[in-house]
Amino acid sequence: MSLLAIKLIVTPLVVLLASLAARRWGDAVAGWLVGLPLTSAPVSVFLAIEQGPSFAAQAADGSMAGVLSQAAFCLGYAALARRGVTVALAAGTLAYAASAAALLAAALPSAALFAAAMAALTFVLWLLPRRRVMISANVVAWWDLPLRMAVTTALVVGLTSAAATLGPGASGVAASFPLIGASIAAFAHLSQGAEAGVAVLRGMASALYAFAAFFVIAGLALPRVSLLAAFALATAGGLIAQGATLLMTRRPLKMEDAAEGGPAASSLHRG
Repeated sequence: MSLLAIKLIVTPLVVLLASLAARRWGDAVAGWLVGLPLTSAPVSVFLAIEQGPSFAAQAADGSMAGVLSQAAFCLGYAALARRGVTVALAAGTLAYAASAAALLAAALPSAALFAAAMAALTFVLWLLPRRRVMISANVVAWWDLPLRMAVTTALVVGLTSAAATLGPGASGVAASFPLIGASIAAFAHLSQGAEAGVAVLRGMASALYAFAAFFVIAGLALPRVSLLAAFALATAGGLIAQGATLLMTRRPLKMEDAAEGGPAASSLHRG
């Protein structure tokens, strides 16, 4: 089987299984899955196979810059959310592009990118208001899942094909654009208002700690160990980070529910 065939089969399958698991088992599983780099991790794997571990390690730094740029996306979207979905998405995309261009030009070392990413995510979580958003199945259009699968597969195939031209840094940054997070935020925004869209992006930001952990470990491990070991370590690190942030973000909500005497705390444990 050719590598292209593997991309066309494995990538949409990963997106399909992750999305169905989130719908089946509810908010907790969805929180874990959003934090995993479901688009950029397959790109990283295929870059390592096709371009070599060194190229993929440099692309991991680009993905770290992508974490900072995703934080910029959240802030840009939130700043203009009251003006409508289209304006908010445009503002977030421009903020992402400007941040990515500046970071690629700066060529910061891995440690600096990781530290800056942690600081940026913490700032976003402090700035954006906390609100629980329950998105029903009716909010998501029937074509959402097929579209996610198609767009993600096209992104993986396109970026890995153009990697030699783009270079490792730009490949990592492009793979990190929050396609899935932005689409979910837009659906919530349209159905429940601007605050709901911003709340979705706040949740995405809390999950990006795991994203950053995955790529800082991958960048360090790829030049030193086998591809299987490097990505196994990166996945384990991402899961540990996501478990920690999941506990941290759920605890304040439980405390709020207990203080209000409401039943919402039990809804966090569905499935």
